[in-house]
Amino acid sequence: MTTESPHWFKSSYSNNGGQCIEIRSDLAASHGLVPVRDSKNPTGPALTVPTHAFAAFVAGVKDGRIGTF
Repeated sequence: MTTESPHWFKSSYSNNGGQCIEIRSDLAASHGLVPVRDSKNPTGPALTVPTHAFAAFVAGVKDGRIGTF
């Protein structure tokens, strides 16, 4: 059993403008889940998204189907 805190991280493409999300990748392989939270509220709630849905979201952002706001 590990006592390490979960490692949350932002994309290296984040310009630190305050509108970022953070993710944890440690549950992707073992549980098929990607926890996501608002970087401005690290003690707030986190959404847990299936890996296939998160991958589709990232692909949509990369190819322009999902734009920036």
